[in-house]
Amino acid sequence: MTAADLRPGTPGVPSRKETALLKAGVLIEALPWLTRHNGKVVVVKFGGNAMVDEELKAAFAQDVVFLRHAGLKPVVVHGGGPQINAALDRHGLVSEFKAGLRVTTPEAMDVVRMVLAGQVQRELVGLLNQHGPLAVGLTGEDAHTISAVKHYPRIDGEPVDIGRVGEITAIDTGAIEALLADGRIPVVSSIARAHDDGHIYNVNADTAAAALAAALGAETLMVLTDVEGLYEDWPNSDEVISRLTASELEKLLPELSSGMVPKMQGCLHAVRNGVTTARVIDGRVRHSILLEIFTDEGVGTMVVPDPEPPAGPTENGETEGTAQ
Repeated sequence: MTAADLRPGTPGVPSRKETALLKAGVLIEALPWLTRHNGKVVVVKFGGNAMVDEELKAAFAQDVVFLRHAGLKPVVVHGGGPQINAALDRHGLVSEFKAGLRVTTPEAMDVVRMVLAGQVQRELVGLLNQHGPLAVGLTGEDAHTISAVKHYPRIDGEPVDIGRVGEITAIDTGAIEALLADGRIPVVSSIARAHDDGHIYNVNADTAAAALAAALGAETLMVLTDVEGLYEDWPNSDEVISRLTASELEKLLPELSSGMVPKMQGCLHAVRNGVTTARVIDGRVRHSILLEIFTDEGVGTMVVPDPEPPAGPTENGETEGTAQ
């Protein structure tokens, strides 16, 4: 097919007017979502295939900048599993995982810190800033944004030492809120500092994104993955659960694969701590962020808080929550 075959007026090719009407229809569909999310904080955890595919990285940057110009306040949190694995290999260090977490020796921590803050973050900030002077990079160390203590996961009921892996103890949102107020897009690496021993800790990026979303009072937490969402009955079915409540998710957690556990635990923490919705979306789909936020269909799994219990009678027989 040549360019001439695609000219308006060619049989089967929409006219300019039809094309314009299609675009207008898409914009109108987005209107209620634009209104709902205007001025709200959206925390996006960047990970999976979207981190290593050049086209997906570019589309991700476009989506985040679109959110910013559409009146939302995006905050990006990232890890860097594939890049860390490659860097450790170059340094002759073994990548080892226990309880689904990376065993992080002091030597490995130096590499993790270098990759997250010096490679992955700089590339992402650069992609975003191709669209204007918007993105600013920081780590959880900066301004005590993320504080942590040493994490001891349990294996067979026993605590296990996996090195410089941190469990979040506190979030200070001051630096991020200042950047948002200035119209910037914060890009946060999932590294934390401990107040007690001064060590730097590697923090799971899904967990860090959820903690930041809760502390910022975000409207939405979005977690990019390499699957379509949370499956109804994997591996027997590939039907994706489009929506579930916090309690419904909590019941499913023991049955989930190890890779999905921190993502769904993060979603559960977020919606139980003030975040309106948490979504797991397929980062392999170009512009999946925009499809999830601004269309009626969406492309992933959305977790919402449990519904409020119905108002009950008070001691004097009146119903709570009703105006007299």
